[in-house]
Amino acid sequence: MKTVRLGIAGLGHVGCGLIDLVERQADLRLPGKVEIVGVSARSRSRNRPVDISGYRWFDDAASLAEDSDVDVFVELMGGSDGPAKFAVEEALKAGKPVVTANKALIAMHGQALEELAQTKGVDLMFEAAVAGGVPIVRVLRDSLTGVAVKRVTGILNGTCNYLTTTMLNTGRSYEDVLEEAQRLGYAEADPTLDVSGMDAAHKAAILASIAFTADLDFDKVSVKGVDTIELVDLSFADRLGLRIKLITEGVLTESGVVCRVAPMAMPIDHPLARIDGALNTVRVEGDPLGAVTLTGPGAGAGPTASAVMGDISKLFSPTARSPFGRAAHHQVRRFVAAEPTERCPFFVRVKLSDRPGALASLTEALALHGVSVDKLLQDSADDNDVSPVAIVTHACSRGEIDAATERLSALETNIGMLQVIPIDAAGKREPGR
Repeated sequence: MKTVRLGIAGLGHVGCGLIDLVERQADLRLPGKVEIVGVSARSRSRNRPVDISGYRWFDDAASLAEDSDVDVFVELMGGSDGPAKFAVEEALKAGKPVVTANKALIAMHGQALEELAQTKGVDLMFEAAVAGGVPIVRVLRDSLTGVAVKRVTGILNGTCNYLTTTMLNTGRSYEDVLEEAQRLGYAEADPTLDVSGMDAAHKAAILASIAFTADLDFDKVSVKGVDTIELVDLSFADRLGLRIKLITEGVLTESGVVCRVAPMAMPIDHPLARIDGALNTVRVEGDPLGAVTLTGPGAGAGPTASAVMGDISKLFSPTARSPFGRAAHHQVRRFVAAEPTERCPFFVRVKLSDRPGALASLTEALALHGVSVDKLLQDSADDNDVSPVAIVTHACSRGEIDAATERLSALETNIGMLQVIPIDAAGKREPGR
């Protein structure tokens, strides 16, 4: 029976989860035996749920990556640069396969690391970097090679999905639910990467690169998070038959691959609208497949460690295939920074001062730029004489809605920041060209 010897750098939740899986591998369906010969982390004495005393300790992750006893280097430290990047590069240079869960590293440096892995004839595996326990990387790279993919959309950040779901279900504020998410371990002490949309954007860029055989260029990815979403937005959307979700999207256009992350409203019967809590989901559309959706836990020690172990199991019979599934004869596309130009309905939320003519001035401002109202809800004024209004527009262009909302912002009756969110009725919007 073949044995694969691991060097694991990073002993946080995922690293400890992987050690736990190795220690009870008799319950798994691995094609051979997995051994841990060395570990590395920032602190050796930190209290952990697993016993690491039986493994060789390395203060330096790069030294672990180069060690002659290590067959496969597993990087679980995180971060796009610094020790994680250096250690992965050293492992590849030493001719060792690498398994990583580091989405920032792959999104920012995946192209260069792919070239290094190919030059050395070794595998670079990163299934755990996207959607945790949902095997979307392998599905896109291997299982859907017979599909001409046109669009990849998804919910790829469990923290953001937990926030919007819990706010709507409980009626609590963004700040209150975020604090709870931090207590439960769904959000980091510093949640900026999650709520800003950056974490989801890293994952979206990776999937778009695989799906469309495109050179990764993260600077071209458009990113907007959920940190401006208020409870009033979610409540109004619900009453209008919509759900607001942080949606990732990669689309193949005539000019290249458009990749973006932003809040989007969708009818409650839309496949992505029904994904609640901390779950992740990815929807792939293309010919002749139509569409397929994969859903599952996208974070946490167990799901992510299982994805890491899945990659390790592939290395019992290494193939040194391109990590992004490309071959020399494939047409390589490019990422493009394209402003959204699709025509679609929009959800608009405004807070108006409670005075005569306020609502009329709102609809007039929209009409001046060719934006017509399909549905409108207005709540009674609060103790501060502020009346929130929500509108669903008829389909219009991004330029028209931007011009209209700029005029709305300048109204004397407008109070505070407006919310403008595109509505995806059926995943059939025409992308920017």
